[in-house]
Amino acid sequence: MANAAGESWRLDTPDLIQQIALLAYLNKDEEGERFYKLVTAGRVWYEVYRRVSDQDEIEAARAQCILAIAEYIKKNPKASQEEVAKEVGKHIQEFAAKVDAM
Repeated sequence: MANAAGESWRLDTPDLIQQIALLAYLNKDEEGERFYKLVTAGRVWYEVYRRVSDQDEIEAARAQCILAIAEYIKKNPKASQEEVAKEVGKHIQEFAAKVDAM
């Protein structure tokens, strides 16, 4: 239980970098304010890019494609290479169509 509580305080890499920059800024480090502004601007622009470019939707569609292929293989372990290739091709075409429609 103590480990679960400790995990809630963990920071991923971007959050850690931003917290280090904020700490430097709050401690009146010479470059702290500039570093904090740079890190924050970078994170904001990255998030805007991800939203505008549909990267999250593309990654979700890619994951859905891979899961569909894996599910087919799992349900059809004795499928021939030709059958698997046909199914993989079908799912890749569906993925491409989704991406093109974005």
